Amino acid sequence: MARDPEIIVIGSGIGGLCCAGLLARSGYDVLVLESHAIAGGAAHSFTRQGYHFDSGPSLYSGLSYSPSPNPLRQVLDLLEEDCPWLTYDAWGVHLPEGYFRAAVGGDGFCEMLTQMGKAEAIPQWRKLQEVMRPLGEAATKLPLAAFREDLGAIRTVGKYAKTLLPYLPYAPQLNAPFSRVMNRIIHDPFIRNWLDLLCFMLSGLPANGTVCAEMAFMFADWYRPQVLLDYPQGGSGAIAAALVRGLEKFGGELRLNSHVAKILTKNGRATGVQLRNGETIQATRAVVSNASIWDTLKLIEPQQIPQKWQQRAERMQPCRSFMHLHLGIDGSNLPDDLECHYLVVNDWEKGVAAAQNVVAVSIPSVLDPSLAPSGKHSIHVYLPATEAYAPWAKLDQKSPEYQVLKEERSQVLWQALEKIIPDIRQRTELTLVGTPLTHARFLRRDRGTYGPELQAGKERFPGCTTPLKQLFCCGDSTFPGIGIPAVAGSGMIAANTLNSVDKHLQILQAISH
Repeated sequence: MARDPEIIVIGSGIGGLCCAGLLARSGYDVLVLESHAIAGGAAHSFTRQGYHFDSGPSLYSGLSYSPSPNPLRQVLDLLEEDCPWLTYDAWGVHLPEGYFRAAVGGDGFCEMLTQMGKAEAIPQWRKLQEVMRPLGEAATKLPLAAFREDLGAIRTVGKYAKTLLPYLPYAPQLNAPFSRVMNRIIHDPFIRNWLDLLCFMLSGLPANGTVCAEMAFMFADWYRPQVLLDYPQGGSGAIAAALVRGLEKFGGELRLNSHVAKILTKNGRATGVQLRNGETIQATRAVVSNASIWDTLKLIEPQQIPQKWQQRAERMQPCRSFMHLHLGIDGSNLPDDLECHYLVVNDWEKGVAAAQNVVAVSIPSVLDPSLAPSGKHSIHVYLPATEAYAPWAKLDQKSPEYQVLKEERSQVLWQALEKIIPDIRQRTELTLVGTPLTHARFLRRDRGTYGPELQAGKERFPGCTTPLKQLFCCGDSTFPGIGIPAVAGSGMIAANTLNSVDKHLQILQAISH
């Protein structure tokens, strides 16, 4: 039987591991309970027949250097852990206008516009860069690490008051949809489409639903001189492994294959958890759920859930789910200029959020040959949050109907990959197709979603506190939202809220050096 720790964290996603690691660093007795056999949540890696695959995100930035405004980089530094980083400066894009190499850096997009014969639109982009520069500075001057959800924030956020004073006029713009800035400056249809695409890949929503602060942060990171994008050697699982090392170094514990079936409550407060095998573990200080808001509520007895909390969760619209192809292929005689990442857009007129319109391709073995057997490549192709769950909801995964739909809905992924590797079907030696049901089953995600679809300027992500005392949340259902930097930041905020203000200030001091 397990000991009764001070704090139980449900789920070892990036947000949960960041929260747990920081709390362990502060001296708390922390136990992380993970349902899966692998840590990392939606960002875990897995292996099949010698091929190493990322289950989810693979586009990273701001992680190969310190100090960095990226919250995940800050957590790794605080835990004194890291993984080797491989860097690159561009990704390939197959657009209705043709194929282009989209480079990051101060001039990369202007070079792309010139290649497209759109040099006349460059002044619009330059003007946008000029307007976004102070917004980017404002977005990075107050780190997410300063936030906590109690009165202690007066001291921790107040620490930055003098620095923030010149940027106060920008606050309304940062909290508004990015489209308000874009509409003032950008009139060229292609640049508007491109910005919608960037917004969608960051937040799951186009420009009119993406908060300007998120795009300001991205502009500050991607479109500055000499910037590089990052990829962890060994795959995304290397990030989770580094966070687990940090957790354990400071005395925390991770238990895999430990499915939490129930959050225990008494007199309006969370007191511990019960596992699927019947084991009960008490938490003397707090329970932190790294599950989505909908999955968290499933763990609580209905009569213990305040009605307003239940109603808010029901009002929150989930992002759509994903289709995935994980392929192991023969890599012989492929072009030398194969990129690590590609985006394929089939039709701008349909909009970037349209079903089966945007396809993301990752070939990380281009950067890290150890991810595939010698002479081979591992490939991940996916529809980013555009696959509706409803058509899949009632299907049995062993049924012929499921197999037919799986084959039908994955064709757009093959077709996108054929733009990059025309003979991909002949080269493929291993094929794994993932659906919304795969997401729901293996990632323990309600309706296979990555989190709530909240429109900037209309809805706000909930904070880490809940109506149940001693129950906290982190991850993509809490502020600041979806994406690796965001969920790492949410883990920091939950840890800060549980931590003393003095220890929190010490953490901020460490980050600033």
